[in-house]
Amino acid sequence: MKLSLTLPTPLAYFTSLVQNDDEFALLEAAICLGQDDDPDFDVQHVLSEVDQLQARLKRRMAADASPLQKLRILNQFFYQDLGFAGNLNHYYDPENSFIHRVLRSRLAIPISMAVLWLELAQGLGLAARGVSFPGHFMVKVNLPHGQVVMDPLTGQSLSREALSERLQPFRRQQGLDDEFEAPLGLFLQASPPRDIVARMLRNLQEIYTSQEDWARLIAVHNRLIVLLPQDWPVYRDRGLAHAELSHTAQAVADLQTYLDHAGQGVDRSAIAQRVLELQSKSR
Repeated sequence: MKLSLTLPTPLAYFTSLVQNDDEFALLEAAICLGQDDDPDFDVQHVLSEVDQLQARLKRRMAADASPLQKLRILNQFFYQDLGFAGNLNHYYDPENSFIHRVLRSRLAIPISMAVLWLELAQGLGLAARGVSFPGHFMVKVNLPHGQVVMDPLTGQSLSREALSERLQPFRRQQGLDDEFEAPLGLFLQASPPRDIVARMLRNLQEIYTSQEDWARLIAVHNRLIVLLPQDWPVYRDRGLAHAELSHTAQAVADLQTYLDHAGQGVDRSAIAQRVLELQSKSR
C-alpha cells in the first residue's frame, strides 16, 4: 500500500505554533507570515539560516563575556558585519515583514528586524525583550547595572529624553496633555510574542488595505483571527474584504459575527445595513 503524506496548510501550521503562550515560537511564527506571499519556501531552512548566524556569533564570544560585552559584540555583528538596516526608501513594502526576504536583503522595518535581533540576543543568554512602543517598535535589554532601550533599526541606545521626544506625537494625537501624562515606563513594557506577531500582521493589514489587495488582506485576517479569536473588528474587516471579492456568504457570516459580539459600536448601523444589502443581492 502506498502511503501519502499530507502537509498542513500554511494557516494550519501557523495555528499549531501560536496555541500556547508558554510555548509560543516567535521566530517560527513570524517566518510563517511569508508563506501567504510565497507558499513554497521552506520555513525550517530559514530557521537553519538563523541558527547558522547564531553559531557564527557565538564563536566570537569569550566564555566569560559579560552581558554588556555580549551586547556590543552582537550589535557589531548584526549591524556592521551583516549590514542589517532600515529599508527607508521602501518602508511600506510588504517584503519588509517577511523574515525570509529580510535575511536576503538585510533591509526591514523595526519589528521584523527586532524579531531577528531578539532571537540572536536571547540565544546569547541576554535578557532581551520586544517593546511595542507607539509608532516604532523597540527592544530592551536588562543588564546588571540597568536597562538599555534600543532602536532595532540601528542598534542605537535611547535615553529617557530621546524616548520621551519620540513619544510626543503619540501623546498629542491621543490628547494626552501634561496633566494626564502617562509615565514613560508604561510604554516600555515587554511585549508578549503573541502581541509582536499581531503587530506584524496589522502592519501588513494596513499595507494591503491601502493597496486594495483584498485576497492578501483576507489571508492576513485569517491569521489575526487565529491569533486573537475574540478581536471582533477583525471579523468585520475580513467580511468587508470578502464583500469586495463578491464572497457573499463569507462576508455575511463575518459581518454578522461582528454584530453579534462587538456591542454598540459607532459603525453598528452601517454594518447592519451592509449585511442587509449583501443578503438581498444573494436572493
